[in-house]
Amino acid sequence: MKPIVAIVGRPNVGKSTLFNKITGKKISIVEDKPGVTRDRIYGDAEWCGHTFTLVDTGGIELKSEDEMWVHIKKQAETAIDAADVIVLLCDVKCDITASDYDVADMLRRSRKPVILAVNKLDNYRPEKLFDYYNLGLGEPFGISCEQATGIGDLLDEVCSNFEKVEQTEDDGEAIKIAVVGKPNAGKSSLVNKLLGYDRTIVSNIAGTTRDAIDTPFTAFGQKFVLIDTAGIRKKKAVEENVEYYSVIRALGAIRRADVCLMVVDSKEGLSEQDVKICGYIHEQGKPSVIVMNKWDLIEKDTHTVNAFNSKLDCDLAFMDYYKSVYVSAKSGQRVDKIIAMAMQSYENAHRRITTGTLNDLIGDAIRTTEPPSKSGRRLKIYYSTQDDVCPPRFVIFVNDAELVHFSYKRYLENFIRKAFDFSGTPIRIIFRERNEDK
Repeated sequence: MKPIVAIVGRPNVGKSTLFNKITGKKISIVEDKPGVTRDRIYGDAEWCGHTFTLVDTGGIELKSEDEMWVHIKKQAETAIDAADVIVLLCDVKCDITASDYDVADMLRRSRKPVILAVNKLDNYRPEKLFDYYNLGLGEPFGISCEQATGIGDLLDEVCSNFEKVEQTEDDGEAIKIAVVGKPNAGKSSLVNKLLGYDRTIVSNIAGTTRDAIDTPFTAFGQKFVLIDTAGIRKKKAVEENVEYYSVIRALGAIRRADVCLMVVDSKEGLSEQDVKICGYIHEQGKPSVIVMNKWDLIEKDTHTVNAFNSKLDCDLAFMDYYKSVYVSAKSGQRVDKIIAMAMQSYENAHRRITTGTLNDLIGDAIRTTEPPSKSGRRLKIYYSTQDDVCPPRFVIFVNDAELVHFSYKRYLENFIRKAFDFSGTPIRIIFRERNEDK
């Protein structure tokens, strides 16, 4: 098991910049504004042969009674409890504040190794560090996250506190599941319920989650990484820079995910923005599950589910392969079915059909309904093969690709789907002329 290193401190001292610099990736959003990082952000890091998990936390305001700061404090405390080593980051451009002393006192009570780092020391002058000895955390390390100076010495000290941990063998690739949807659809509540603990902040304030937050877990003997994302709003509704980057991260999470859970607020119903997000998932070729959340708030009769399904069939006609489940993240109703359905969509996206079986199937389709003709020329299908998965891609060699009508392409897709289970995943059909390069 990798050691865990948590970066903590007051708001806006450069924690996310340090996190990104050490991990070598722009995982945490960086903005010159307090309160940007809210949840715990995890990333893998390596230094001089030592591998560890780095945790970025929100700025700690211990005495604030604001609802959001209370949530952020709780997340930071959870990171501290789980950490093997803690880095307290301060800002040399500000005098030591009462808040710095409060945080230092809290860290001392944790009885964990605490390393003091003083950021924004662009021109190294040791006398600027003298006051930081008053925090009672030992020698302060002067660093500049922007210029990447002093970070090596800091990491040497961090790694010297690691206990020797026997590395466990990797049991295989983890399946990445992105939880996406509009703001306040219940994504973070769903993530917490799936994990069985409060991994992300849950609040009625729309836009609480801003980063795409990765959390590893295991279920059904399989490793997963659950990615909680920011709510994706319409472009015209995105006003501030932080939210803009949050949406970019959410879209990026879809692109790097193996499966997407599209969370919809059942009480609001499937909106135009929900359909657009589903369209993006479809365009990216990702297997998915439509999760109709807040089902406990719906007044039901014997026709309710059928009415909702009809609405989905109509609005998601472009992805009629969708799989859906009606859940309540709050009560836990049917939440246990979600991972199993995501696994099924993932397996279907990796399904392969042998070339012989596929050609027999396409032959049956041709005999059932002849290919179309145009200007006296009829489409001839010579040969078919599957050349890729996730999404499954079928290449059909023909005499003239321009003779293929979209309705016949749709007919062939439906014929393939009737023969094999590709529910939950898009499939691609490419027509090539026989003399075309493969």
